[in-house]
Amino acid sequence: MELDELKYQLNQKLATDHASRSDADLSVLLKKKTHSVISKLKRSLIIEMVLCILFFAAMLYVCFITNYWSVRLYFGVFTVLTVLMTFVLYYLYRRTSTLSNSDQPIKNNLQMLVGLLEEFVKRYFQFTMALLPVCFMFSMILSYADPVEIPEIEKFSVKIFTARWQVMLFLGLYMITLAVAVYYFTKWYLKKLYGNYLQELKQYITELDQ
Repeated sequence: MELDELKYQLNQKLATDHASRSDADLSVLLKKKTHSVISKLKRSLIIEMVLCILFFAAMLYVCFITNYWSVRLYFGVFTVLTVLMTFVLYYLYRRTSTLSNSDQPIKNNLQMLVGLLEEFVKRYFQFTMALLPVCFMFSMILSYADPVEIPEIEKFSVKIFTARWQVMLFLGLYMITLAVAVYYFTKWYLKKLYGNYLQELKQYITELDQ
């Protein structure tokens, strides 16, 4: 009987403690849970900024060493795009830090953060896919205006392609294969860096609604 009474008292105490928790206490607990996820999102943004800097250095190096103005122009455009992308990532990093440390209600901060990063991921994917045909056409125009001569490739292509339609067929298949590969890679890449963490934050928002 004494054991049953003790169990009853413990259960009552646990129920009372749970009921006495204020909304502020629950908010603090949830904020601790979301802090880890937001830190991972910020880490992903830092990784991308580092990659942009490395890519910028590589593109700039090519611009300086090449003797072809077409190659210099092509990689110069990518250099500018990389700089712009770095600024966008830095803005998102600062914005994420601001929202995570804001005194506003945690639910509002999470909703704003999720909305901001979801829009970024969406535009990121759209821009990547739209860039493929643009890059292809741009490179074709530049190669026609200022052909890059690589003897080894020219000898190889002469042996493989005996007619113009074969070259066009190869380029068409190459673009389709590249587009499919980039599509799935970009989907995986964005999900790995942002998608999984955004899903976790959405779950926390749902918990706040309950």
